[in-house]
Amino acid sequence: MKVDRPDDSPPRRVLVLGGTGTIGRATVRALVARGHAVVCLIRRRDPLGPADPTALPKGATARVADLMDPASLARDGVCGEPFDVLVSCLASRTGLPDDAWAIDYQAQVNALRAVEAAGVTHVILLSAICVQKPILAFQHAKLAFEQALMESGLAYTIVRPTAFFKSLSGQIQRVQQGKPFLVFGDGLLTACKPISDDDLGRYLADCIDAEDRRNRVLPIGGPGEAITPKAQGEHLFALLGREPRFRHVPVALLDGIIAVLSTLGRLVPALAAKAELARIGRYYATESMLVLDPATGRYDARATPSTGSDTLFDYYARLVRGEAVAERGDHAVF
Repeated sequence: MKVDRPDDSPPRRVLVLGGTGTIGRATVRALVARGHAVVCLIRRRDPLGPADPTALPKGATARVADLMDPASLARDGVCGEPFDVLVSCLASRTGLPDDAWAIDYQAQVNALRAVEAAGVTHVILLSAICVQKPILAFQHAKLAFEQALMESGLAYTIVRPTAFFKSLSGQIQRVQQGKPFLVFGDGLLTACKPISDDDLGRYLADCIDAEDRRNRVLPIGGPGEAITPKAQGEHLFALLGREPRFRHVPVALLDGIIAVLSTLGRLVPALAAKAELARIGRYYATESMLVLDPATGRYDARATPSTGSDTLFDYYARLVRGEAVAERGDHAVF
């Protein structure tokens, strides 16, 4: 569907990173709908294999480039052409330290240098709200690039969204199979304002013409009130016409798993990686994806801006009816 831009705003040449992910594809759709000329840089899943096979939205151009190689970025990505805007939805697939520093930081820095030479004057970065309280490698890597971007001299818009629908859909199948819904503690430890791919994609695309979003760090959530894991489970059972059943997992269990894996990881690198994944899981089990009040150290749902119209519970209903398929990928927790 064609979406009009402001009358005095010309179409831009936009270079997109991470355009084949679920949020990236939604963002590319929104950019194309607004009449922008969109070129997506696609990284290879296997350095020796073909490019990512995921089809881009119609109207966008794909180019395969090695984001870790500045020469490839210039030769195969930018191709000596001018661009106006860089939109980056790029993110490491696992969040493990090596992956995070390679993709969330170094690949982004490489791209920033390449687009500066191509004439880009505005960079729109998809970051994450969890960097407010950084204890994990991928959070520090994201913050390091945010800082590099802010110091680059280019206009920037850094968007920090809350939870994504796909991250909160991992238990639908187990509940459909008659199993209980898993919650940590009492299910009220955390809350979030989940946002859909399309609502977030439209928000990112609109940042191009929104002067009031320039040179700002913008937390953003979806519509409605903040939702706890317990509320997610209750609504899912209601959709299925069943009485709610929960299994309460103590956070201390995660702590024990992390301690064991960390100890064994000193001898077995694969277990060290599993320990980091467990730490990531614990973080999301105990920290809300809402704006953090630095004065009180508490998360504030009222201070977390909302946008869009798609709700998590409408998405759950579509999944239950078979009208949608959850793409969870590497970020699945359950």
